[in-house]
Amino acid sequence: MTRRKLIFLITEDWYFWSHRLPIARAARDAGFEVLVATRVDQYKERIENEGFKLIPIGLERKSRNVFKEILSIFDIVKIYRRERPNIVHHVAVKPVLYGSLAARIAGIFGVVNALAGLGFIFVAKGWKAKILRQLIVFACRSAFLAKNTIGIFQNPEDLKLFINAGIVKSEKAALILGSGVDTSHFIHLSEPGGIPTIVLASRMLWDKGVGEFVVAAKMLKKDGIECRMILVGKPDPENPASVSEETLWSWRAEGIIEWWGHQEDMLSVFSQTNIVALPTTYGEGVPKVLIEAASCGRAIVATDVPGCREIVRHNENGLLVPSHDPKVLADAIKKLIENPELRAKMGARGREIVKTEFSEKIVVRQTMEVYKKINPQITQINADFEK
Repeated sequence: MTRRKLIFLITEDWYFWSHRLPIARAARDAGFEVLVATRVDQYKERIENEGFKLIPIGLERKSRNVFKEILSIFDIVKIYRRERPNIVHHVAVKPVLYGSLAARIAGIFGVVNALAGLGFIFVAKGWKAKILRQLIVFACRSAFLAKNTIGIFQNPEDLKLFINAGIVKSEKAALILGSGVDTSHFIHLSEPGGIPTIVLASRMLWDKGVGEFVVAAKMLKKDGIECRMILVGKPDPENPASVSEETLWSWRAEGIIEWWGHQEDMLSVFSQTNIVALPTTYGEGVPKVLIEAASCGRAIVATDVPGCREIVRHNENGLLVPSHDPKVLADAIKKLIENPELRAKMGARGREIVKTEFSEKIVVRQTMEVYKKINPQITQINADFEK
């Protein structure tokens, strides 16, 4: 039997590595040749060492140059025509739009369009953002309604929005909660002693609630609450909402927060953490950092928005707070600082939720079912999908 091909189209190699690696491994182990079409930065060797074929592309998230974008679409068409994949798995808005068009031109039968949240363009303000959103919605109708396409959504609000807008039909959509985590790696950790430590780990974007976190830190300090407020992550120059390094260094110099920059080993970060916060207003899918934190037994404070409310159950494994309200955020953090027994109870409950609803095994199995739905012949390849 000819070996089947699966291509992931994704803008950044780091995002493939952090969010789609388990699915790619499962497909490889089931007999697929896995190819990754992405912009190559720091993960070339790691991706290739997994046995995946890496195809560098020039697709940029921030680019608005029409000529350059058209060339990107034709580059994807060339890749699809040359490789003739059985399935293409597009991740995020731009790969979904460009990849779906390229797949149609190239005559590719199986298309998976995965939206890991709706991203900054759906929360950005101003007339330009409004026009761009309308254009994206129009283009998505074409991308998702194609006969050979199934959409994957990470939270029910995004799925409902797309169904109600007539962008996708319910029978051609799947709800898969997040990207999953390896619960055998992100184990339940005992809390560290000493001064309580609160961590916000994400790209350093205003839309991720970094500003509200800093204001909350100032409020807690003013109220005499002893704690360490820590930002983990780096700026994202490709995102208009990125916080500058200068701003981050100035906050650190003032003694408001600590900034640890990008950290590869999040298990080590959580081992030094008592509470995890994410006051985001970004168009989230289900934030992976919150799933990882819950898996490690950490109480969570997050905004009551789509994606966060899927993993954070208010008063069960964390606290949900309103968007853009640093005072309520500070009060919620203070409540958890002052109640270690409540933190422990919430942490244990969070671990249970992850194991039963958000584990890597669940996400991989559900994604494989989507692949089978697109091409029933895939079931003939390997029974490992069922394990």
